[in-house]
Amino acid sequence: MKVGVISDTHGLLRPEALAALKGCERIIHAGDIGKPEVLEQLAAIAPLFVVRGNNDQDAPWADHLPDLLRLDLGGWRALLVHDMADVPAVLDEDIRLVITGHSHKPLIQWRGETLYLNPGSAGPRRFKLPVTLALLEVLETSIEPHLVSLLE
Repeated sequence: MKVGVISDTHGLLRPEALAALKGCERIIHAGDIGKPEVLEQLAAIAPLFVVRGNNDQDAPWADHLPDLLRLDLGGWRALLVHDMADVPAVLDEDIRLVITGHSHKPLIQWRGETLYLNPGSAGPRRFKLPVTLALLEVLETSIEPHLVSLLE
């Protein structure tokens, strides 16, 4: 299963992001969405899983979005939160994938049997950080993550 992971769009959904996500069977947005049209465009591609980011907290359109979401991706239990600081110190033992955003810094890191993923920011460039999203190939026995650069 191909899964697209995007975060920190801050109201900007680049054509390059839409092109990279084409063909995904699921899309995950790790918060700081910016405006509801971003979610509408993503949901038109594939089923969408979303959490609110700190910049979405006061937006009435985002009131219904959770701050933390547990989901199953092809048998892999995942935890989705916007900020790494909100990840529990002790994870449920079945969590094998932790997805965060917030820092705008892409991260792919295995900690034992658990993959920690931050797709980076796909929205407006912040400082000199890259503009990225992530794609996951979720198989029964493995997850293959990779980052996609949206700007040269």
